[in-house]
Amino acid sequence: MTEMVYGAVEPRAGDPILPKWWRTVDRWSMSAVMLLFVIGLLLGLAASPPLAGRNGLDAFHYVERQAFFGGVALCVMLVVSMLSPQLVRRLAVVGFLAAFVALALLPFLGTDFGKGAVRWYSLGFASVQPSEFLKPGFIVVAAWLMAASQQIHGPPGTSWSFALCLVILGLLVMQPDFGQAALVLFGWGVMYFVSGAPMLVLVIMAGLVVLGGTLAYSSSEHFARRIDGFLSTEVDPTTQLGYATNAIREGGLFGVGVGEGQVKWSLPDAHTDFIIAVAAEEYGLVLVLAIIALYSSIVIRSLLRLTRERDPFIRLAGTGLACMFGAQAMINMGVAVRLLPAKGMTLPFVSYGGSSLIAGGIALGMLLALTRTRPQGELGDYFRRR
Repeated sequence: MTEMVYGAVEPRAGDPILPKWWRTVDRWSMSAVMLLFVIGLLLGLAASPPLAGRNGLDAFHYVERQAFFGGVALCVMLVVSMLSPQLVRRLAVVGFLAAFVALALLPFLGTDFGKGAVRWYSLGFASVQPSEFLKPGFIVVAAWLMAASQQIHGPPGTSWSFALCLVILGLLVMQPDFGQAALVLFGWGVMYFVSGAPMLVLVIMAGLVVLGGTLAYSSSEHFARRIDGFLSTEVDPTTQLGYATNAIREGGLFGVGVGEGQVKWSLPDAHTDFIIAVAAEEYGLVLVLAIIALYSSIVIRSLLRLTRERDPFIRLAGTGLACMFGAQAMINMGVAVRLLPAKGMTLPFVSYGGSSLIAGGIALGMLLALTRTRPQGELGDYFRRR
């Protein structure tokens, strides 16, 4: 309540780490993340037993795994949120290099689990998707390069970050994973815009994106099939989109009741990509709006705190992480209501998935670390020093 009325308390020199962290971290956003995880467990109790039964597993097998990975993700988030911006940058560089190498080796060592896209490493007891861990690392590394380019006699960091982005896009398209590729490009584009990109360059980039989409449509059967399904005036009721659309329609305002939904018996990805359809059917529009409000509050609060930040690196990296987090949630829900083509993207902290949960914990931990309150003086003092 004190933070709501007077603002966050600034850290004092010599404070122990935990009290200083507690006073400076965005506790509202952290609480929103934890609520999303609790909602994910609640929906997992409804969505995962049918799949577990089909696979001959214990009814709550996937819920237990989600609780375990989610617990690890929350612990990682809390630990990373205590780091300084310098340590966040170092962690991102190391994590990015490891994830980049893993992504490059996917065509040789990866597997597709019968889904037609080589995106994972199978470890026997679990699977790892390198692109999930690559995203937060790339955002922070690209922000570092962009911030360096703004210094006097600084390196051409923006050009380097764009070249790096193109290489990553190429690796993702080879899988193919157009959803993650679009998310990476979006995150880079947001940071480029915030850093002061000329509008003409942004218009040219938008044109190149359209051209790239056209080429992908003509050369990739996987991509063309999804676009055709999205543009079709009729939805096949036996497809995942058809089941999800019908579930959302049946849910109405307050849902059909806890455990009474039927979509979980038909959708193979009800516990992952289409978890929002389960929420809409059983709990109605009320829960869906609550989930949207939680995501919106995290993004908006983070961006508002970053507007007070004067370090270009912190401002760019935080903006990229916040916008990418919100965009992923928007894409997942947009696919379920047929506003966007199918992407195969999880709903952060709600969908089942070890890689998604732990990588999300790292990304949100970095965001919380970068948005912590730091003494910066008044804006007028900054201009007087110059």
